[in-house]
Parts: sequence; structure tokens; C-alpha cells
Amino acid sequence: MKEIRELWMITFKIFLELIRIIILFSIIGCVMWGGARLMYTSFDINVDGSYAGWLGGIAIYSLLFVLYRNKLQFSGFYNGPYRQKLSPTTTTIFITISVFLLILPLFWRPHF
Repeated sequence: MKEIRELWMITFKIFLELIRIIILFSIIGCVMWGGARLMYTSFDINVDGSYAGWLGGIAIYSLLFVLYRNKLQFSGFYNGPYRQKLSPTTTTIFITISVFLLILPLFWRPHF
């Protein structure tokens, strides 16, 4: 009986952590997208239905992934054995690619 209760509590903690991830990514992602969209529109780049929106979205969610893996996962509900930070090399690669994807539409404007 005790094992079933412990298993249920672990499952519930994982469920709460997934809900927390969805809420955090939605709120922080919307704020970051608002900033990116403001930057794009100030340079007269249309992000509605274009590649700039996709590139910006991928970049923002890559940055959110790094933020979650390096900081936010340690303050959540789940305390499992596999929680670890990304390596410094991986963190640098993700951040560099994300910044590159965010500024790419500023310099490369194909006409579709």
C-alpha cells in the first residue's frame, strides 16, 4: 500500500511539473515573442505568416529550454534523480544559435 501511495505521489508531482512547464513557457514565451515582434516591426519586417515568425519562435523556445534546464527545473515540484544542468558547451551552442536565429531576419529578407 505504501508503494502505491509513493508511486501516486511521484506521478502527481510529474503532472504538476508538466503543468508548470506549460504555464511558464506560455507566459515567458509570449513576453519574449512580444519583444522580438517589437524589434522586427521597428525594422519593418512582417512576421505574420513569414519565415521570421518561425525563426523567432524556434529561437525563443530554445532559450526557454536552456533557462528551464539550467535554472527553473531546480525550483519545481519534481525532485527526481535525473535533474542536471546543461553543460557549458551545450548552453553556449543553444544560446548562440538562438541569437543567430533571432537576428537572421534583420539581414536576410528573401521575397516569397
